[in-house]
Amino acid sequence: MTSPQSLLFVFGLGYSALQLAAQLGPAGWRVAGTVRTAGKAAELRAQGIDAQVWAGEGAVSVPDGAHWLITLPPGREGCPAALAASAKAASALSITYLSTTGVYGDLRGGWAFEWSPVAPASPRAAARVLAENQWLGASDGRARLVRLPGIYGPGRSPFDRIRDGNAQRIIKPGQVFSRVHVDDIASGLAALMLRPQASGVFHLCDDLPAPPQDVTAYAARLLGLPPPPDVPFAEAGLSEMAASFYAECKRVGNARAKSALGWRPRYATYRDGLAAVLAEESAGSS
Repeated sequence: MTSPQSLLFVFGLGYSALQLAAQLGPAGWRVAGTVRTAGKAAELRAQGIDAQVWAGEGAVSVPDGAHWLITLPPGREGCPAALAASAKAASALSITYLSTTGVYGDLRGGWAFEWSPVAPASPRAAARVLAENQWLGASDGRARLVRLPGIYGPGRSPFDRIRDGNAQRIIKPGQVFSRVHVDDIASGLAALMLRPQASGVFHLCDDLPAPPQDVTAYAARLLGLPPPPDVPFAEAGLSEMAASFYAECKRVGNARAKSALGWRPRYATYRDGLAAVLAEESAGSS
């Protein structure tokens, strides 16, 4: 994929970043980055990832000549990595910031494209826009903003709630969400790493926005179980955080990622993605 000298430095070695590391490693990339605990750092070092403990405040050691990936959620003052390391941004070969499609606000089921204006409707989304602007400013506009919808994959899918007996088919008429399998995030980010001159906004998402109750019902069907009962949104008893996602309704397009990066989602629908998740989880438990 690239030369053995390529280095990826991740601020926040979490779920999506580790999937990217798994894709880049066999191609000769070295991966380094930050985690919040010593235990996690030791676990990743044993896997060949140069992890350092950084809690999000104070200095952080970033090697020169690396591609930067930032996955950390913002705080009230924006992105903690931007506050700590933006002075070294000029040394990065590329800078990619993982943001969220929540920056577009509620589109009442309409489409958010990569050229759509932002309209954050919550403090959380406003903090994302602030973080995006911090990275654009630190990089003289060359940072890549990857806005993601709901993420799923092995260990993070409707199967978990169904197995636990906690799943609900929450019904809010007209509600749709876009989604992305973690493998498709990784392949899209890998395509970006190979194109350090690319800049601007990219959406990594599947091709079939869908009502959440349909996704839950399909997951139950794959498990050979009856679908969970329908529950009206007003009666679902959701947490404030969970309910906030239902306050916005949008479909997300990925035309620019496809045209500029040559990327296509391997799992173009939730049906494809859930089947793959179940197969992987079943193989891992056998």
